[in-house]
Amino acid sequence: MTQPLQQGGSLRARFWWRYTFLMPRDFRLDRTPVDVLDYEIAQEQAAALGRMGRALEAALARLREFDTTALRPGAPVSAQQARRILVTEAGYALWMFVVQREACGLRDSRTVMRDYDVPNEVQQCMGAVPATSMTQHDLPGCNEQ
Repeated sequence: MTQPLQQGGSLRARFWWRYTFLMPRDFRLDRTPVDVLDYEIAQEQAAALGRMGRALEAALARLREFDTTALRPGAPVSAQQARRILVTEAGYALWMFVVQREACGLRDSRTVMRDYDVPNEVQQCMGAVPATSMTQHDLPGCNEQ
């Protein structure tokens, strides 16, 4: 088997090595450059879907941790605002994940809501506006407690 190229190898040789030795053996036979590009696109879609899924899991975990440790009945307004921000961030992460799933051809988001146990309030705050630029007045439907 050919050894990986050392630093300084030609670009054509690096390209050839990457696409012949990293792809499954049966995929290399009689494939066109378009097939190679489709393979790369599929890899990137899968990687992006994984990143978005991990971001959603992290946002939901932060919200659940906050709910178990900091939120009590009669909590101060600052705690309620902090929770509202966490809900909005989780809604944004959910939106990013759902959009990426749809780009991959996975249209049914009910399985996401069930498998990730997404709270209804996070589903209602799902949207395209990044949470970091939002204020309390920018969150229609997310202000109710």
